[in-house]
Amino acid sequence: MNFGNYIRWLRQQRHQFNRNYTVQQTAERVGISTTYLSRIERNDVLPPKEDVIRRLAADLDENPDVLLALAGRLASDVNEAIIQRPILFAELIRTWSDLSDEELTELLDQFRSGQWPTALEDAQ
Repeated sequence: MNFGNYIRWLRQQRHQFNRNYTVQQTAERVGISTTYLSRIERNDVLPPKEDVIRRLAADLDENPDVLLALAGRLASDVNEAIIQRPILFAELIRTWSDLSDEELTELLDQFRSGQWPTALEDAQ
């Protein structure tokens, strides 16, 4: 599913339970024109900038990283980290790309809990 279709799907899902999720109402809350949101949903325009994507994510109760990925973008903080260490992050992503979601989640949990030496040993 592409960015625009996913935005429309999210908004329509919300609209089923809350009638305040018309194109017009959503656009007003997000701070963009109704026409622009409609064009986004129809994929008539490229996905918007990060700040608009983040506002859409907040309004539609979606993780902004999911919407940014569908838009073919990275969060600015993630992009900055990659720019600082491009070779290391590229190698990290390539090395860990074959791990399952469960394995990646376990590694992330270990890093967050301060068990990073164990996580590094287990990953090798």
